[in-house]
Amino acid sequence: MNKLIFKCLRLSPVVLAATFSTAGTAFAEEIKSEVTSVSELSAQQQLQADNSMGQVTSVSQFSDVQPTDWAFQALQSLVERYGCIAGYPNGTYRGNRALTRYEFAAGLNACLDRVNELIATATADLVTKQDLATLQRLQEEFSAELATLRGRVDALEARTAELEANQFSTTTKLKGEAIFNLTNAFGDEAVGGADLDSNTTFANRVRLSLESSFTGSDNLQVRLQARNIEQNSNQTGTDMTRLGFAGDNGNDVEIDKINYAFNLGPARIKVDANGAEIWENINTFNPNFKSSGSGAISRYGRFSPIYRLGDGGAGVTASFEASDNLTLSAAYLSPNGSSPEDPNGAFNGSNAVFGQIDFKPSDSFNIGFTYARAYQNDSDNDITTNNINLTGSTGSDLAQNPFGGAATTSNNYGIQAAFKPSSKITVGGWAGLADATAVSGINDGADADLFYWGAHVGIKDVGSKGSLFGVIFGQPPKVTDNDIAANEDPDTSYHLETLYKFQLNDKIAVTPGLLVIFNPEHNDNNDTVYVGTLRTTFKF
Repeated sequence: MNKLIFKCLRLSPVVLAATFSTAGTAFAEEIKSEVTSVSELSAQQQLQADNSMGQVTSVSQFSDVQPTDWAFQALQSLVERYGCIAGYPNGTYRGNRALTRYEFAAGLNACLDRVNELIATATADLVTKQDLATLQRLQEEFSAELATLRGRVDALEARTAELEANQFSTTTKLKGEAIFNLTNAFGDEAVGGADLDSNTTFANRVRLSLESSFTGSDNLQVRLQARNIEQNSNQTGTDMTRLGFAGDNGNDVEIDKINYAFNLGPARIKVDANGAEIWENINTFNPNFKSSGSGAISRYGRFSPIYRLGDGGAGVTASFEASDNLTLSAAYLSPNGSSPEDPNGAFNGSNAVFGQIDFKPSDSFNIGFTYARAYQNDSDNDITTNNINLTGSTGSDLAQNPFGGAATTSNNYGIQAAFKPSSKITVGGWAGLADATAVSGINDGADADLFYWGAHVGIKDVGSKGSLFGVIFGQPPKVTDNDIAANEDPDTSYHLETLYKFQLNDKIAVTPGLLVIFNPEHNDNNDTVYVGTLRTTFKF
């Protein structure tokens, strides 16, 4: 066989092209891989296109081919007579590379197609009888490989057609997440002195996200949600024990999020029509614990409360990368922007204006400075419904509503940072303060100051790859000063949370966790409250 191949190289430049053609090699590698989805097929085709230099007009275009090379004349003849040669994007031919029989068969098959093309276009005189005789012998020698190759091509085409016919959508991807949660709150007494009725519950949350792209760089998201995880504040007497993924709509399916993101010049724009959440749009400096499905188990432990202002409605966010280590972000959110009834609307109702500077001087350190100007009113003109919530249902009741339901403006300042001393360890935290003012009712003009902080450490790949051990400690939002003296928090609560996310595989994670609240509602007369939880998250 070696003599036959050597004779082929002497007699037929066509065979040499078939043997070493990069396109043929890439094609052979492609058909040997297992096909699993249309997106992977597209990626393979793109990789083939990227790896191929395409038709060349002169051997001198190859930087690694010299006139003294033993196959130089054969390569030169290929270009001049057959136009059947390709190289790599970096301008090399790699003629010394080893190849398999399948790769040789793929190249031979491509060359046969080229010969047939030349014959069909009345250029048969370019193909000599000597070349054809050599090709015939090679066809006989590699008949088994050629048959296998053609069979695999047929199977590949059939599989591609099947996937294209049965895929969900050509423009839309379906992503899903399901949470099964087992939880129990316990302690001696609930806030206020009543017995804390310990009762284990099992509940769920399911989200389906439909994400479409029309230009390749844009994204339209429509998310469906059903859940029945009740907030435990009725049991414990405080929102400080609230879980990060809690929410109950009786497992009715609802559209909870609609948004469209696109590039506008150097900026990334995201328009939320429903379910706007600023923490989904900009950096929160807490990557390990940000997610409600795979991050912290508590609401406060996910990120700074400053990111919860104005959530739930419509909004627009713009982010601009001024440099490799500096990102500027701005946003406007209107939680009741869809309602035409006074005092709502996109600009006349409650709203929040954000600005953030995200500075990353090195790969291991990231720091951000955030400002938010917020206005909140009693959106349904019913003071008993307590629609004022300055801290996103974290911290004490007084921190959420320091003026007894009066419309409130607030200037909010936050600093957040994350430091990675190694690839597996992240240490970070946040601190924030707010200057709030009542702008309606009998307390009009009253001022209050709020303060909070948190620190966290996360260690990845503990026990298994993808797993995470984490500890979060801090002080939930507290009213430190209020012109209404009775609405100041008397003491200080502390939040301690520990969790271990065990990654069973790429799709399933099990997270046991324990949340401890010392001096709930910033009152040391209240007993410590504990919340244990076991969260199992499925992603697909």
